[in-house]
Amino acid sequence: MELLKHFFYRVYQKLMIILVKLVPNKKQLLINGDLTLIIPELVKLNAAKYLIVTDAGIVKAGILEKLTNQMKQANLKFDVYDKTTPNPEIELIESAYKYYKEVDATAIIAIGGGSPIDLAKVLAAKVVHPNKDIKKMRGILKVIAKIPPLIVIPTTSGTGSEVTIAAVVSDHQTNSKFAIIDPNLLPDIALLDPKLTIGMPPFITATTGLDALTHAIEAYLGNSNTKETETYALEAIKLVFDNLEIAFKDPNNLLAREKMQIAAYKAGYAFTRAYVGNVHAMAHALGGSYNVVHGLTNAVLMPYVFRKYGPKAHLRLANIADYLSIVDKKASLETKAEALITKIEVFNNKLGMPKKILGVIQTKDIDKLVNHAYAEANPFYPVPRIFTKKDFLDLYYEVSDLLK
Repeated sequence: MELLKHFFYRVYQKLMIILVKLVPNKKQLLINGDLTLIIPELVKLNAAKYLIVTDAGIVKAGILEKLTNQMKQANLKFDVYDKTTPNPEIELIESAYKYYKEVDATAIIAIGGGSPIDLAKVLAAKVVHPNKDIKKMRGILKVIAKIPPLIVIPTTSGTGSEVTIAAVVSDHQTNSKFAIIDPNLLPDIALLDPKLTIGMPPFITATTGLDALTHAIEAYLGNSNTKETETYALEAIKLVFDNLEIAFKDPNNLLAREKMQIAAYKAGYAFTRAYVGNVHAMAHALGGSYNVVHGLTNAVLMPYVFRKYGPKAHLRLANIADYLSIVDKKASLETKAEALITKIEVFNNKLGMPKKILGVIQTKDIDKLVNHAYAEANPFYPVPRIFTKKDFLDLYYEVSDLLK
Protein backbone atom coordinates (compact mmCIF):
# COMPACT_ATOMS: atom_id res chain seq x y z
CA MET A 1 0.00 0.00 0.00
CA GLU A 2 2.83 2.39 0.90
CA LEU A 3 4.55 1.77 -2.44
CA LEU A 4 1.31 2.48 -4.27
CA LYS A 5 0.90 5.76 -2.39
CA HIS A 6 4.44 6.79 -3.22
CA PHE A 7 3.88 5.99 -6.89
CA PHE A 8 0.76 8.19 -6.89
CA TYR A 9 2.65 11.03 -5.17
CA ARG A 10 5.40 10.96 -7.80
CA VAL A 11 2.86 10.98 -10.63
CA TYR A 12 1.08 13.91 -9.00
CA GLN A 13 4.35 15.82 -8.70
CA LYS A 14 5.21 15.27 -12.37
CA LEU A 15 1.75 16.46 -13.40
CA MET A 16 2.19 19.57 -11.23
CA ILE A 17 5.46 20.38 -13.01
CA ILE A 18 3.60 20.31 -16.33
CA LEU A 19 0.67 22.32 -14.94
CA VAL A 20 2.92 25.03 -13.51
CA LYS A 21 4.61 25.47 -16.87
CA LEU A 22 1.20 26.02 -18.49
CA VAL A 23 0.14 28.74 -16.03
CA PRO A 24 1.12 32.23 -17.27
CA ASN A 25 3.79 33.89 -15.14
CA LYS A 26 2.85 37.20 -13.56
CA LYS A 27 5.62 39.77 -13.98
CA GLN A 28 7.05 41.56 -10.99
CA LEU A 29 8.91 44.85 -10.76
CA LEU A 30 11.91 44.48 -8.43
CA ILE A 31 13.47 47.65 -7.06
CA ASN A 32 16.82 47.52 -5.28
CA GLY A 33 17.55 50.68 -3.35
CA ASP A 34 16.23 53.40 -1.12
CA LEU A 35 12.65 53.43 0.13
CA THR A 36 12.01 56.68 -1.76
CA LEU A 37 12.24 54.77 -5.06
CA ILE A 38 8.84 53.22 -4.42
CA ILE A 39 7.01 56.57 -4.54
CA PRO A 40 7.16 57.14 -8.34
CA GLU A 41 5.80 53.63 -8.85
CA LEU A 42 2.93 54.28 -6.45
CA VAL A 43 2.13 57.47 -8.33
CA LYS A 44 2.09 55.53 -11.61
CA LEU A 45 -0.38 53.02 -10.20
CA ASN A 46 -2.75 55.90 -9.51
CA ALA A 47 -4.69 53.96 -6.86
CA ALA A 48 -7.54 55.83 -5.19
CA LYS A 49 -6.30 54.78 -1.76
CA TYR A 50 -3.59 52.45 -0.41
CA LEU A 51 -4.03 50.32 2.67
CA ILE A 52 -0.65 49.89 4.36
CA VAL A 53 -0.47 46.56 6.20
CA THR A 54 2.17 46.46 8.92
CA ASP A 55 2.67 45.76 12.62
CA ALA A 56 3.28 47.66 15.84
CA GLY A 57 7.02 46.96 15.75
CA ILE A 58 7.43 48.69 12.38
CA VAL A 59 5.45 51.65 13.68
CA LYS A 60 7.52 51.86 16.87
CA ALA A 61 10.80 51.63 14.94
CA GLY A 62 9.82 54.65 12.85
CA ILE A 63 10.00 52.70 9.59
CA LEU A 64 6.34 53.24 8.76
CA GLU A 65 6.74 56.99 9.18
CA LYS A 66 9.54 57.02 6.62
CA LEU A 67 7.10 55.62 4.07
CA THR A 68 4.03 57.65 5.02
CA ASN A 69 5.95 60.94 5.03
CA GLN A 70 7.03 60.27 1.46
CA MET A 71 3.49 59.32 0.46
CA LYS A 72 2.10 62.51 1.98
CA GLN A 73 4.58 64.61 0.03
CA ALA A 74 3.42 62.88 -3.16
CA ASN A 75 -0.25 63.48 -2.24
CA LEU A 76 -0.96 59.74 -2.13
CA LYS A 77 -4.00 58.74 -0.09
CA PHE A 78 -3.59 55.93 2.41
CA ASP A 79 -4.80 54.30 5.60
CA VAL A 80 -2.85 52.05 7.94
CA TYR A 81 -3.68 48.61 9.36
CA ASP A 82 -1.01 47.96 12.00
CA LYS A 83 -2.58 45.10 13.95
CA THR A 84 -0.60 42.29 12.30
CA THR A 85 0.57 39.61 14.71
CA PRO A 86 3.13 36.85 14.15
CA ASN A 87 1.60 33.96 12.19
CA PRO A 88 -1.57 35.80 11.09
CA GLU A 89 -4.76 33.92 11.86
CA ILE A 90 -8.00 33.73 9.90
CA GLU A 91 -9.78 36.14 12.25
CA LEU A 92 -7.05 38.75 11.75
CA ILE A 93 -7.37 38.47 7.97
CA GLU A 94 -11.13 38.92 8.23
CA SER A 95 -10.55 42.00 10.41
CA ALA A 96 -8.12 43.45 7.87
CA TYR A 97 -10.60 42.80 5.05
CA LYS A 98 -13.35 44.57 6.95
CA TYR A 99 -11.07 47.58 7.46
CA TYR A 100 -10.03 47.53 3.78
CA LYS A 101 -13.70 47.88 2.81
CA GLU A 102 -14.44 50.51 5.47
CA VAL A 103 -11.71 52.86 4.23
CA ASP A 104 -12.47 52.24 0.54
CA ALA A 105 -8.94 51.09 -0.25
CA THR A 106 -8.10 49.95 -3.76
CA ALA A 107 -4.48 48.79 -3.40
CA ILE A 108 -2.31 47.22 -0.70
CA ILE A 109 1.21 47.93 0.56
CA ALA A 110 2.82 45.49 2.98
CA ILE A 111 5.83 46.67 4.96
CA GLY A 112 7.47 44.45 7.55
CA GLY A 113 8.49 40.81 7.90
CA GLY A 114 6.79 37.71 6.59
CA SER A 115 3.65 38.11 8.71
CA PRO A 116 2.46 41.47 7.28
CA ILE A 117 3.29 40.25 3.78
CA ASP A 118 1.37 36.99 4.26
CA LEU A 119 -1.55 38.93 5.73
CA ALA A 120 -1.52 41.34 2.78
CA LYS A 121 -1.52 38.49 0.27
CA VAL A 122 -4.47 36.68 1.81
CA LEU A 123 -6.28 40.00 2.26
CA ALA A 124 -5.84 40.62 -1.47
CA ALA A 125 -7.24 37.15 -2.21
CA LYS A 126 -10.19 37.85 0.08
CA VAL A 127 -10.90 41.12 -1.77
CA VAL A 128 -11.50 39.22 -5.02
CA HIS A 129 -13.37 36.40 -3.24
CA PRO A 130 -15.38 38.24 -0.54
CA ASN A 131 -17.83 35.39 -0.01
CA LYS A 132 -15.28 32.59 0.02
CA ASP A 133 -14.18 31.00 3.29
CA ILE A 134 -10.45 31.55 3.68
CA LYS A 135 -10.01 27.87 4.55
CA LYS A 136 -11.38 26.99 1.11
CA MET A 137 -8.49 28.85 -0.50
CA ARG A 138 -6.09 26.33 1.03
CA GLY A 139 -3.88 24.57 -1.47
CA ILE A 140 -3.01 25.26 -5.07
CA LEU A 141 -4.75 27.49 -7.60
CA LYS A 142 -7.74 28.44 -5.44
CA VAL A 143 -7.53 32.20 -6.09
CA ILE A 144 -7.48 32.30 -9.92
CA ALA A 145 -8.34 35.99 -10.11
CA LYS A 146 -6.43 39.22 -10.48
CA ILE A 147 -5.88 40.70 -7.02
CA PRO A 148 -5.67 44.44 -6.21
CA PRO A 149 -2.23 46.02 -6.80
CA LEU A 150 0.11 44.59 -4.15
CA ILE A 151 3.38 46.26 -3.19
CA VAL A 152 5.72 44.68 -0.63
CA ILE A 153 8.64 46.16 1.30
CA PRO A 154 10.37 43.51 3.44
CA THR A 155 12.20 44.60 6.60
CA THR A 156 13.68 41.18 7.35
CA SER A 157 15.80 38.86 5.21
CA GLY A 158 14.42 35.37 5.31
CA THR A 159 10.90 34.52 4.23
CA GLY A 160 11.29 35.58 0.62
CA SER A 161 7.57 36.40 0.71
CA GLU A 162 8.22 39.37 -1.54
CA VAL A 163 8.77 37.02 -4.48
CA THR A 164 6.71 33.94 -3.59
CA ILE A 165 3.26 32.93 -4.78
CA ALA A 166 2.35 31.54 -1.36
CA ALA A 167 0.99 32.80 1.94
CA VAL A 168 0.81 30.90 5.22
CA VAL A 169 -2.28 31.17 7.43
CA SER A 170 -2.69 30.03 11.04
CA ASP A 171 -5.91 28.34 12.12
CA HIS A 172 -6.28 28.55 15.91
CA GLN A 173 -9.29 26.21 15.87
CA THR A 174 -7.12 23.33 14.70
CA ASN A 175 -3.77 24.68 15.99
CA SER A 176 -2.30 24.27 12.53
CA LYS A 177 -1.04 26.25 9.57
CA PHE A 178 -1.90 25.99 5.92
CA ALA A 179 -0.66 27.57 2.70
CA ILE A 180 -2.53 29.34 -0.06
CA ILE A 181 -0.57 28.98 -3.29
CA ASP A 182 -1.48 30.78 -6.48
CA PRO A 183 0.52 32.74 -9.12
CA ASN A 184 -1.85 35.66 -8.62
CA LEU A 185 -0.40 36.17 -5.13
CA LEU A 186 2.95 37.27 -6.54
CA PRO A 187 3.35 40.93 -5.48
CA ASP A 188 3.33 43.42 -8.35
CA ILE A 189 6.23 45.40 -6.91
CA ALA A 190 8.91 44.46 -4.40
CA LEU A 191 11.41 46.94 -2.96
CA LEU A 192 14.59 45.77 -1.24
CA ASP A 193 16.18 48.47 0.91
CA PRO A 194 18.86 46.97 3.20
CA LYS A 195 18.78 50.08 5.40
CA LEU A 196 15.38 48.96 6.64
CA THR A 197 16.99 45.84 8.13
CA ILE A 198 19.80 47.67 9.92
CA GLY A 199 19.69 47.08 13.66
CA MET A 200 17.53 43.97 13.40
CA PRO A 201 18.14 42.00 16.64
CA PRO A 202 20.68 39.16 16.35
CA PHE A 203 18.15 36.42 17.11
CA ILE A 204 15.77 37.62 14.39
CA THR A 205 18.68 38.10 12.00
CA ALA A 206 19.77 34.51 12.62
CA THR A 207 16.38 32.83 12.46
CA THR A 208 15.16 34.69 9.37
CA GLY A 209 18.48 34.09 7.63
CA LEU A 210 18.37 30.39 8.44
CA ASP A 211 14.84 30.29 7.07
CA ALA A 212 16.26 31.58 3.77
CA LEU A 213 18.97 28.91 3.89
CA THR A 214 16.32 26.22 4.40
CA HIS A 215 14.31 27.52 1.46
CA ALA A 216 17.33 27.44 -0.82
CA ILE A 217 18.60 23.99 0.16
CA GLU A 218 15.16 22.38 0.11
CA ALA A 219 14.42 23.92 -3.27
CA TYR A 220 17.71 22.58 -4.66
CA LEU A 221 17.14 19.08 -3.22
CA GLY A 222 13.70 18.71 -4.81
CA ASN A 223 12.84 16.98 -8.08
CA SER A 224 11.04 19.96 -9.65
CA ASN A 225 14.04 22.15 -10.36
CA THR A 226 14.85 24.06 -13.50
CA LYS A 227 18.31 25.40 -14.38
CA GLU A 228 17.10 28.80 -13.20
CA THR A 229 15.90 27.61 -9.78
CA GLU A 230 19.08 25.57 -9.31
CA THR A 231 21.18 28.65 -10.02
CA TYR A 232 19.16 30.88 -7.71
CA ALA A 233 19.20 28.27 -4.93
CA LEU A 234 22.96 27.74 -5.07
CA GLU A 235 23.65 31.47 -5.16
CA ALA A 236 21.36 32.01 -2.18
CA ILE A 237 23.04 29.23 -0.18
CA LYS A 238 26.48 30.75 -0.70
CA LEU A 239 25.25 34.26 0.12
CA VAL A 240 23.80 33.06 3.43
CA PHE A 241 26.92 31.16 4.47
CA ASP A 242 29.12 34.12 3.51
CA ASN A 243 27.06 36.92 5.07
CA LEU A 244 24.64 35.80 7.79
CA GLU A 245 27.22 35.42 10.55
CA ILE A 246 28.58 38.89 9.72
CA ALA A 247 25.11 40.44 9.96
CA PHE A 248 24.46 38.47 13.15
CA LYS A 249 27.59 39.83 14.86
CA ASP A 250 27.44 43.32 13.35
CA PRO A 251 23.80 44.48 12.99
CA ASN A 252 24.92 47.69 11.26
CA ASN A 253 26.93 46.06 8.47
CA LEU A 254 25.06 47.40 5.44
CA LEU A 255 26.83 45.23 2.87
CA ALA A 256 26.04 42.02 4.75
CA ARG A 257 22.43 43.18 5.15
CA GLU A 258 22.21 43.88 1.42
CA LYS A 259 23.62 40.46 0.56
CA MET A 260 21.15 38.78 2.93
CA GLN A 261 18.22 40.55 1.27
CA ILE A 262 19.42 39.26 -2.09
CA ALA A 263 19.84 35.77 -0.60
CA ALA A 264 16.30 35.76 0.79
CA TYR A 265 14.91 36.97 -2.54
CA LYS A 266 16.78 34.35 -4.57
CA ALA A 267 15.85 31.58 -2.14
CA GLY A 268 12.22 32.70 -2.29
CA TYR A 269 12.31 32.72 -6.07
CA ALA A 270 13.75 29.21 -6.11
CA PHE A 271 11.39 27.57 -3.65
CA THR A 272 8.22 29.19 -4.96
CA ARG A 273 8.94 27.42 -8.24
CA ALA A 274 10.72 24.26 -7.05
CA TYR A 275 8.96 23.90 -3.65
CA VAL A 276 10.30 23.18 -0.19
CA GLY A 277 10.37 19.81 1.56
CA ASN A 278 9.98 17.80 4.73
CA VAL A 279 11.84 20.29 6.92
CA HIS A 280 9.05 22.76 6.29
CA ALA A 281 6.34 20.12 6.64
CA MET A 282 7.60 19.30 10.12
CA ALA A 283 8.27 22.92 11.06
CA HIS A 284 4.79 24.07 10.04
CA ALA A 285 3.24 21.36 12.21
CA LEU A 286 5.31 22.52 15.18
CA GLY A 287 4.57 26.17 14.51
CA GLY A 288 0.84 25.57 14.35
CA SER A 289 0.80 23.59 17.59
CA TYR A 290 3.30 25.50 19.71
CA ASN A 291 3.96 28.81 17.95
CA VAL A 292 7.71 28.15 17.97
CA VAL A 293 9.95 30.39 15.87
CA HIS A 294 9.85 29.08 12.31
CA GLY A 295 13.46 29.84 11.37
CA LEU A 296 14.79 28.25 14.54
CA THR A 297 12.73 25.11 13.95
CA ASN A 298 13.95 24.89 10.36
CA ALA A 299 17.54 25.30 11.48
CA VAL A 300 17.31 22.48 14.03
CA LEU A 301 15.44 20.14 11.68
CA MET A 302 17.68 20.52 8.62
CA PRO A 303 20.50 18.14 9.62
CA TYR A 304 18.08 15.48 10.89
CA VAL A 305 15.87 15.55 7.80
CA PHE A 306 18.75 15.70 5.32
CA ARG A 307 20.40 12.66 6.93
CA LYS A 308 17.07 10.84 6.95
CA TYR A 309 16.78 11.26 3.17
CA GLY A 310 19.78 8.94 2.90
CA PRO A 311 21.55 8.10 -0.38
CA LYS A 312 18.78 9.58 -2.54
CA ALA A 313 19.86 13.05 -1.42
CA HIS A 314 23.61 12.48 -1.57
CA LEU A 315 24.16 13.71 -5.13
CA ARG A 316 22.32 16.99 -4.61
CA LEU A 317 23.90 17.61 -1.20
CA ALA A 318 27.29 16.79 -2.73
CA ASN A 319 26.67 19.32 -5.52
CA ILE A 320 26.10 22.02 -2.91
CA ALA A 321 29.26 20.96 -1.06
CA ASP A 322 31.21 21.24 -4.32
CA TYR A 323 29.70 24.66 -5.04
CA LEU A 324 30.82 25.86 -1.62
CA SER A 325 34.23 24.12 -1.92
CA ILE A 326 33.97 22.68 1.58
CA VAL A 327 35.56 19.28 0.87
CA ASP A 328 37.86 17.65 -1.67
CA LYS A 329 35.93 17.32 -4.92
CA LYS A 330 37.35 13.81 -5.35
CA ALA A 331 35.60 12.67 -2.17
CA SER A 332 32.63 10.31 -2.33
CA LEU A 333 29.08 11.63 -2.62
CA GLU A 334 28.33 10.39 0.89
CA THR A 335 31.39 12.19 2.31
CA LYS A 336 30.45 15.42 0.58
CA ALA A 337 26.84 15.18 1.72
CA GLU A 338 27.90 14.63 5.33
CA ALA A 339 30.38 17.51 5.09
CA LEU A 340 27.55 19.87 4.10
CA ILE A 341 25.28 18.64 6.89
CA THR A 342 28.11 19.09 9.40
CA LYS A 343 28.70 22.60 8.06
CA ILE A 344 25.02 23.40 8.72
CA GLU A 345 25.35 22.10 12.29
CA VAL A 346 28.46 24.20 12.93
CA PHE A 347 26.78 27.23 11.34
CA ASN A 348 23.70 26.77 13.54
CA ASN A 349 25.90 26.66 16.63
CA LYS A 350 27.70 29.89 15.68
CA LEU A 351 24.31 31.58 15.35
CA GLY A 352 23.11 30.41 18.76
CA MET A 353 20.73 27.72 17.54
CA PRO A 354 20.10 24.66 19.75
CA LYS A 355 20.78 21.12 18.56
CA LYS A 356 17.32 19.94 19.56
CA ILE A 357 13.87 21.38 20.24
CA LEU A 358 13.70 20.89 23.99
CA GLY A 359 10.74 21.37 26.32
CA VAL A 360 8.26 21.93 23.50
CA ILE A 361 6.90 18.75 21.94
CA GLN A 362 4.41 16.85 24.08
CA THR A 363 3.73 13.14 23.78
CA LYS A 364 -0.02 13.69 23.49
CA ASP A 365 0.52 15.76 20.32
CA ILE A 366 2.87 13.41 18.47
CA ASP A 367 0.21 11.74 16.32
CA LYS A 368 -1.25 15.10 15.34
CA LEU A 369 2.18 16.45 14.41
CA VAL A 370 2.96 13.38 12.32
CA ASN A 371 -0.36 13.49 10.50
CA HIS A 372 -0.02 17.21 9.80
CA ALA A 373 3.52 16.89 8.44
CA TYR A 374 2.62 13.85 6.34
CA ALA A 375 -0.47 15.53 4.89
CA GLU A 376 1.44 18.72 4.03
CA ALA A 377 4.33 16.91 2.41
CA ASN A 378 2.30 14.43 0.38
CA PRO A 379 1.67 14.44 -2.46
CA PHE A 380 2.87 18.01 -2.98
CA TYR A 381 6.57 18.19 -2.05
CA PRO A 382 8.92 16.57 -4.61
CA VAL A 383 11.45 15.49 -1.97
CA PRO A 384 14.38 13.15 -2.64
CA ARG A 385 12.78 10.39 -0.58
CA ILE A 386 9.12 10.30 0.41
CA PHE A 387 8.77 9.88 4.16
CA THR A 388 6.32 7.48 5.74
CA LYS A 389 4.44 8.43 8.88
CA LYS A 390 6.95 6.35 10.82
CA ASP A 391 9.78 8.44 9.37
CA PHE A 392 8.14 11.60 10.63
CA LEU A 393 7.40 9.95 13.98
CA ASP A 394 11.01 8.89 14.42
CA LEU A 395 12.27 12.38 13.55
CA TYR A 396 9.97 14.15 16.01
CA TYR A 397 11.30 11.92 18.77
CA GLU A 398 14.88 12.38 17.57
CA VAL A 399 14.76 16.20 17.64
CA SER A 400 12.93 16.40 20.97
CA ASP A 401 13.61 15.40 24.55
CA LEU A 402 10.83 12.83 24.57
CA LEU A 403 11.48 9.14 25.10
CA LYS A 404 9.65 6.49 23.11
